[in-house]
Amino acid sequence: MRTVCDALPAGAGVRARPARALFAGLCLLLFVIGPARAACTDLAAPGVDWRRCRLDGAALDGVDLTGARIPDASFQRAQLRKARLIGVDGRRARFISADLRDAILDRADLVSADFTNADLRGASLKQADLRRARLFRADLRDSDLTGANLEGADLLHAQLAGARWVDGTSICAPDSVGRCHPLPASRDALSPPGPSPLVRE
Repeated sequence: MRTVCDALPAGAGVRARPARALFAGLCLLLFVIGPARAACTDLAAPGVDWRRCRLDGAALDGVDLTGARIPDASFQRAQLRKARLIGVDGRRARFISADLRDAILDRADLVSADFTNADLRGASLKQADLRRARLFRADLRDSDLTGANLEGADLLHAQLAGARWVDGTSICAPDSVGRCHPLPASRDALSPPGPSPLVRE
């Protein structure tokens, strides 16, 4: 397939030199930038390619972005309440101060993503890859972290009360800030079942 670089002006004359220099510069620019992949004006839809797009402050409540490609994208202060981000590629994406209440981020690749001050109350993050993610001051109350990978994640001052922890069974106590303090198992769960009550006729 021919490109603009194949159309370099021929000839070694003095008049051809400026044109050749212009074309050479254009080819170098295209080589550095590479082909355009993401279309940041595309509508929100499953599988959308928003790599490196700036969507700060966007109103995206309830959208379905299942399988979307959003690495290095910015969603600062965006409204993503009840959004479906299942299985997204969100490496290094920035969700600073975003509203992600009740959003579904199951199986999402969120390695090194930034959720500083994000509101993730009630969000589902089952089996999400949150390695080295920044969750500084994030609100994760009542969220579901079953099977999530939090290796190297920054949870400093994160609110975790009521969250279901990575083991899928532990629930974080009300004082869980920065780390999960599992609630003690209920006495009913620890005590063996007693004898059945007598039934008088």
